[in-house]
Amino acid sequence: MSQHSQITQSDSKDSIDQEKAQKATRLLLEAVGEDPDRAGLTETWQRRVPEAFATLTERTRDSEKPTMQTFDAEEGNLVIKTGIPFYSLCEHHLLPFYGTVDIAYRAGSEVVGLSKLTRYVRWQSHQLTMQERLTNDIASGLADELDAPMVTVEMNGIHLCEAMRGIETKSMTTTRTAVGEPTEIERDQFQAAIDRDGDRR
Repeated sequence: MSQHSQITQSDSKDSIDQEKAQKATRLLLEAVGEDPDRAGLTETWQRRVPEAFATLTERTRDSEKPTMQTFDAEEGNLVIKTGIPFYSLCEHHLLPFYGTVDIAYRAGSEVVGLSKLTRYVRWQSHQLTMQERLTNDIASGLADELDAPMVTVEMNGIHLCEAMRGIETKSMTTTRTAVGEPTEIERDQFQAAIDRDGDRR
């Protein structure tokens, strides 16, 4: 590996070890029989894969966490946002899983701007994880951030580790979790919002 081609930790604007990422990617390319120095692959291990993993693991760095600015609100109101896109990495195969997240929370004394929910989901998703854990992370994290007495999260994901290997079948996986206890009315309102959003797609 030439000296000028390396991106060192001190040169990096993020906190992943760029040099290790370069070496690991180069070794992986060699392991599958590729030549890392051929024209189409030099930028792959020198820059593209390290930069991609820096983005896709932002959840490990608090500096990347979005600011959750809140506003005064009437307590007890139910806030629902559906169809939030997410993209994450399966910790078992380092392959993507992706889909949509639906969120409902019962406001305490404050609410957060709706765009911040999307940014928060994006940040939480950028880690090596499993769908079940990610669903819980989003729900428990929002409950803490908003001091909300109830947060419900539903996640619908397609896993490329299932679609691209093994049985090679593309299917949807749904997980749902709640922090606090939603009322029957809140459950019905949340489900109705999800159904309406599904009809629009």
